[in-house]
Amino acid sequence: MSAFARRVGGSIIVLAVVLLLNFFLFRIMPGDPTAAIMDPRFSPEARAQLAAQWGLDRPMSEQFVVYIREMLSFRFGMSMMTGTPVWDELKNRVPTTVSLLLPALVLSIALGLTLGITAALRRGSPAERVVLLGGAVSFSFPSFFVQLLLLLCFAYALPIFPLRGTTSIPPLTGVYGFFDRLWHLALPVISLTILGFGGFALYIRNMMVKALGEDYILMARARGLPWRRVVWNHAFRSILPPVLTIVLMSLPGVVSGAVITETVFSMNGVGRFLLEAVNSHDYPAAGAAFFLLAFITVTCNLMADLCYVLVDPRVRREAAHE
Repeated sequence: MSAFARRVGGSIIVLAVVLLLNFFLFRIMPGDPTAAIMDPRFSPEARAQLAAQWGLDRPMSEQFVVYIREMLSFRFGMSMMTGTPVWDELKNRVPTTVSLLLPALVLSIALGLTLGITAALRRGSPAERVVLLGGAVSFSFPSFFVQLLLLLCFAYALPIFPLRGTTSIPPLTGVYGFFDRLWHLALPVISLTILGFGGFALYIRNMMVKALGEDYILMARARGLPWRRVVWNHAFRSILPPVLTIVLMSLPGVVSGAVITETVFSMNGVGRFLLEAVNSHDYPAAGAAFFLLAFITVTCNLMADLCYVLVDPRVRREAAHE
């Protein structure tokens, strides 16, 4: 059996474990899911009727069968909070989350790559010290602290950006609506970029420093190759596999970080929906959100393995001999 097939089998086992834990952990958590969606003054009969409506009065084995069927079909059942299908709730919130996370990830990678390579090429200079300090500070601060500080400075003290939401009220349309959404997304994206570039910059700087000290780099310079070609065609190309791996492996963390960001900025996205589902004991919605996070993590792991094979000839040769 090939190494990739073994990894696929291990990923399936991980998803199966996540499915089991999602089902049992949410049901042993303290609290009553019906208490979050009905008035406490309702009679016990009304509470029992609501529990029957959501299938909470069925035996645990029946609930488990329904849960597995809904999860594997990606229907996810009905949300207890909203009374609508969980898939529809997620589908309506995904554009907001993608429009937040995608530009933040691209900007973080681009900024981290540029600063990391600059620091590696200028070792001992003030530029390297600034990059190291900025990367360490960016990597160290809690996300909610930085985001609340940005809100305080640039939305309250200096009202450059809006305090909350994804659009103005009432919503604007046409070109004005497009720029209004950009205005509301600007501060959350800036905060995620500030929080994310430091790890990439430090990681790439350390790998480039190591690569520039290798013998093949000295040989390339001794052959009289242009410095730019040595940096990009030799040094950077040698660190490209681990760079792609760390980028893909950072995707699940970025997605889970949307919980804090969307909550702080009151954005109607998937992350905020996950937090509300957990607080409300909304079993279908919370289970779906955690299952999707696990699915994204496993998929990114497999994509990292495939990219490693594509960009590194040595791995391809080893895989061919297995």
